[in-house]
Amino acid sequence: MTSSDLSSSSSSSLVRLNIGGKKFCTTRDTLTQREPDSMLAAMFSGRHTVHHESEKGFIFVDRDGKHFRHILNWLRDGVVPTLEDSEYQDLLREVEYYQLLGLSEGINATLCSRRYENDSKDDSKAELTRTDIIKCIQSDRVRFRGVNLSGLNLSKLDLSLVDFSHACVKDVFFSGANLQCAKFRDVDGGGSNFHNANLHANSMVQIFRGHCYLVLIFRVPTYKMHA
Repeated sequence: MTSSDLSSSSSSSLVRLNIGGKKFCTTRDTLTQREPDSMLAAMFSGRHTVHHESEKGFIFVDRDGKHFRHILNWLRDGVVPTLEDSEYQDLLREVEYYQLLGLSEGINATLCSRRYENDSKDDSKAELTRTDIIKCIQSDRVRFRGVNLSGLNLSKLDLSLVDFSHACVKDVFFSGANLQCAKFRDVDGGGSNFHNANLHANSMVQIFRGHCYLVLIFRVPTYKMHA
């Protein structure tokens, strides 16, 4: 193959795009290989005739060119771009137009992951502090039913007779606390520490949810429970 043949072959594989006024240069392979069922692959695989602009050979596509670079980079390396959620929504509109199913799935997976992380962060915020708890337990009858106490240090406090039913006590440090006759029905207790806690006379204690099975259904005898 001569140098002129090489030049001709290289030139024929190049594609110049004008996407809504923004200009891009890429190759037919990039546009057709990663997403073979997409509109772009259909346009440049030879199945359809495309029309070039008369002067510089650009192919005009009447779409918003702002996010097309993200589409082009996805077709090149398969990496979902890191964007703000609002930018993902704009990009998804273009992705759906070009029928890029792989990129659409990647963006939606990223958005779902972010929502899960944000929900987890919200769940990790305790509604009360240790000081609030100390003030509350001065009362005759204390209930924390359904309250989010996650991550608090409640070690060595007198929490006897306290009702924690349906509360979130994930990662709570109960070490050395007096939990005699306290109620823990249907609580979310992943990662809680009950080392040396006095659980005397607790009946039917259930601490479980999701991936955590922390303390069993049990009737604690008349001695302290050690982790």
